[in-house]
Amino acid sequence: MKPGKPEKIEQEYIRHGTTTLIASRNVATGQVIDSIGPTRKEEDFVNHISQVIAEDSEASYVFVMDQLNTHKSESLVRFVAGKCGIPQETLGIKERSGILKNMESRSEFLSDPSHRIQVVYTPKHCSWLNQIECWFSILSRRLLNMRSSFSSVEILQQKIKQFISYYNEHLAKPFRWTKEAKTLQI
Repeated sequence: MKPGKPEKIEQEYIRHGTTTLIASRNVATGQVIDSIGPTRKEEDFVNHISQVIAEDSEASYVFVMDQLNTHKSESLVRFVAGKCGIPQETLGIKERSGILKNMESRSEFLSDPSHRIQVVYTPKHCSWLNQIECWFSILSRRLLNMRSSFSSVEILQQKIKQFISYYNEHLAKPFRWTKEAKTLQI
């Protein structure tokens, strides 16, 4: 790109692989906690939630999540039950009985406000209500934009980690919503 010449965008590219970023954002501080790895399975997600809770193992948590299947998994239910002192034998059998019977029953259990670890699920097409989704937009615009190029998955992961570290140190702050509820209503 030069003055007087339009930017040219190459449509062909070499894909060097992919990675998975699972992240949580502390709404009070703006700090981001990340887990980067090769997969996005339910065990990866539970490990991330465990990492977040390890920051203060006695605190209460409210996680805002979308409707992804790993956010309603058997592993997550078992993890939350264990942390909330709920006996595993009361959970039932996956796809057969009890809390583990189906996604709906697991979702209902995870959303229970009496638990010290609670999940609030955003409605479909409302990811903008989830602050980590807003933060992913920041990551995309500042690091993973169209001009970005990473020659390996390891370099991509390293750059993401560096960005998160920089963000947490210099840019992290609570988001300030600028629209009033009346303006958002149709």
